[in-house]
Amino acid sequence: MNELTREDILEAISLAVAAAVEAHPLSEEEVVWVRLAIKAEADRAAFRKAVIDKTMTALLGTIATAVGLYLINYFTAHWIK
Repeated sequence: MNELTREDILEAISLAVAAAVEAHPLSEEEVVWVRLAIKAEADRAAFRKAVIDKTMTALLGTIATAVGLYLINYFTAHWIK
């Protein structure tokens, strides 16, 4: 068996893609569509990241509030009479 290194594989793929692009270039409409698709995917990724960030912030705020209310309840029940 012929063992190829990672660099050999990457070079072969790069040459194949370059040859395919030269043989079949995209039309202007296809280029616009690809750019819009890339932008839409980036927007979806940014939205998911924002949702995760907001969720984590709300979760940490809820935990802090719960611990604070527990401590208030504990101190009023055991120390303040």
